[in-house]
Amino acid sequence: MIDADALNLLVDFPVYSEQWILTPHPGEAARLLQCSTADILQDRFKAVRALQTKYGGVCVLKGAGTLICDDKKQVYVNTTGNPGMAAGGMGDVLSGTIGALLAQQYDLLEAAKIGVYLHGLAADKAAVSLGERGLRATDVVQYLREVVN
Repeated sequence: MIDADALNLLVDFPVYSEQWILTPHPGEAARLLQCSTADILQDRFKAVRALQTKYGGVCVLKGAGTLICDDKKQVYVNTTGNPGMAAGGMGDVLSGTIGALLAQQYDLLEAAKIGVYLHGLAADKAAVSLGERGLRATDVVQYLREVVN
C-alpha cells in the first residue's frame, strides 16, 4: 500500500513495481505525473492509466467515482461513496481496509476493488445516519464493521 507521504517519496525517487497498490487523490496524482490537478481531473481515466504505466501495480485514483486500474490498463469505476469522504483520515481507513484484504490473501486487484467498494459503502451508510457534512473517518470505521459482516 502506497499512500500519502510514501507517494510524495515516489515523486523524488520514481520506482516501478507490480507488487503494490498506489492510492493517490488528484493532487497527489498530479505531482506523480508532473502535471496540474486540472489535467488529472480533465481526463481521470487517462490519468489513472498513466499512473499505472509509470509506477506499475494497481492504481486507485481517489475521488467521486474512484477509479482502479490494473496492469492490463482495464479501469474499474467504483459507485459507492459520497462528498463527505473528503475529510482527513479517510485515506487511512481505505488503506487499512485494502491492507486487511491483502492480509487475507486477496490479490492486489481484488483487494483494491473490494476495499474501495466497502469503504464507500460504509461511508454511504454513515452519511445516511449522520449526514455527509462533518463525516469523520472514525464514523466510517463503525459502519465498515456492518458492511463486512
